[in-house]
Amino acid sequence: MSAANEPSFRDSVDLMFNRAVALMELPPGLEEKIRVCNATYTVRFGVRLRGKIETFTGYRSVHSEHMEPVKGGIRFSLGVNQDEVEALAALMTYKCALVEAPFGGSKGGLCIDPRQYDEHEMELITRRFAYELIKRDLIHPSQNVPAPDMGTGEREMAWMADQYMRMNTTDINGKACVTGKPLNAGGIAGRVEATGRGVQYALREYFRNPDDVAASGLSGTLDGKRVVVQGLGNVGFHAAKFLAEEDGCKIVAVIERDGAIEDIGGIDVPALQAWIAKNGGVTGYPHGTHHENGAALLEADCDILIPAALEGVINLSNAANIKAPLIIEAANGPVTAGADGILREKGCVIIPDMYANAGGVTVSYFEWVKNLSHIRFGRMQRRQEEGRHQLLIDELERLSSEKGLEWNLSDNFKDKYLRGADELELVRSGLDDTMRVAYQSMAEVWRTRDDVTDLRTAAYLVSIGKVASSYQAKGL
Repeated sequence: MSAANEPSFRDSVDLMFNRAVALMELPPGLEEKIRVCNATYTVRFGVRLRGKIETFTGYRSVHSEHMEPVKGGIRFSLGVNQDEVEALAALMTYKCALVEAPFGGSKGGLCIDPRQYDEHEMELITRRFAYELIKRDLIHPSQNVPAPDMGTGEREMAWMADQYMRMNTTDINGKACVTGKPLNAGGIAGRVEATGRGVQYALREYFRNPDDVAASGLSGTLDGKRVVVQGLGNVGFHAAKFLAEEDGCKIVAVIERDGAIEDIGGIDVPALQAWIAKNGGVTGYPHGTHHENGAALLEADCDILIPAALEGVINLSNAANIKAPLIIEAANGPVTAGADGILREKGCVIIPDMYANAGGVTVSYFEWVKNLSHIRFGRMQRRQEEGRHQLLIDELERLSSEKGLEWNLSDNFKDKYLRGADELELVRSGLDDTMRVAYQSMAEVWRTRDDVTDLRTAAYLVSIGKVASSYQAKGL
């Protein structure tokens, strides 16, 4: 198979879906019902900018309404097109099902390069795009809930939420129309880091299972593992930062648009990110070796490869040269279907995107629940928890004093034990639990079925099974 007949991103999703459903016994017609996108809305709108009207094209695709609302990011990129948006919407359906977030799958995109416009212009464009979607209930707390994606962030979500509330002034749940908002506009602690944090938790859970680790030819823990990260955006940055600071990984290479930085001693991730923010790329970074052809570092000798930017970066042209025994897909669709087959034959273990980057939608779910309940997590119980813990500490210290025992509780223990969980800790706890449970549901299929040789197929089997059960419960 040559690079000339590389499957597209949408073809890759369909091929992987087909591989999974061939191992299932679905009722006649249900396979096709799950496969197809329910609806895609294309909008073309004009905005007056710099003395003339510019016309923009945007999409919002709804893949499956087996549960509502449907959920999925909105990306701003010149690469946005209908096929990509529909493939991403399908992935969202399976992702939500796998991690048991009660949503159907959706996705949106606007064909634009945000770097070509100033903040005021971006606000005008974003609000007009949101207006077009809101008036068709394609942004709505109970029907369709977007989130940030490539090229969008807290700023754009705040504009969209405000636009919805301007158009629906009596909707008390209006803030729940989008997730990924700033904290002061109804957001939740831990949402910005969520996808990268989820990648970290996914790797931790993988390494808790020695037999699974052995399948990739690795051993031991995350400590000391050499990691290559492709894309130091929001997801790649947080994944790399947490793995380095908390799990002892060495980030030996970071690949960006303008090349790559390599340092086998370990890259200082926050310092490199600060350099990129100031200079627009990795070129000129004074620590480590700069490689002009950054993509070549995908083939570097390492333990873990984290593609965290675009789809299709590992494809038929480079799959045979990939040396990493473990790949975790922090981006959506970074490994094409053709490359997937080559890597599986080599014995490479791939932790698939539908699981690996589900941290974002998981914490989006928590934010949506917070907006609907109108109360911050931890507000009701935090001080009560601290009071109960204080009772225990007081009693232990009283007994120690009365019995004349020569021991004292360490201040470090007391401080940690007495502190009730705040919203960030509760969010991280909920995300950790979600990633653990989802991994085990996927890995159980991988371990126990002879006809399932990889985690991706296992993930599809679990998620498609859940979607099928939802449709059958509806009577379809």
